[in-house]
Amino acid sequence: MRRALRRGIPGVLFIAAGMLHFLRPAMYQQIVPPQLGHQALLVAISGAAEIAGGVGLLIPATRRAAAYGLIALLVAVFPANVYMATDGARFAKIAPQWALYARLPLQLVVIAWMWSLRGEDSA
Repeated sequence: MRRALRRGIPGVLFIAAGMLHFLRPAMYQQIVPPQLGHQALLVAISGAAEIAGGVGLLIPATRRAAAYGLIALLVAVFPANVYMATDGARFAKIAPQWALYARLPLQLVVIAWMWSLRGEDSA
């Protein structure tokens, strides 16, 4: 039961977060650093990747690939989190600046969590 929760919770959270990319795209588009451009496309890709990764964590046969894919995704979106933290006044409606900075090391914790799941490819 404990192992199922350890895999299920992040799976469901990633699916929910990915769905929000499509339900509230404007919120996510504003956090894409301007120099990257293609905000709508990047938000759609990252949302789809979160959904796919979340589903993948729930399926034993795809858990390893999903964990590695989510690690890559978390690394890829890290610049957006840095952008939010360093321009906190612009994102004050989303969260206070301290929370935006706190999110940076938290992302490392989530990466470590995904790393720990990559070997759990059995039910």
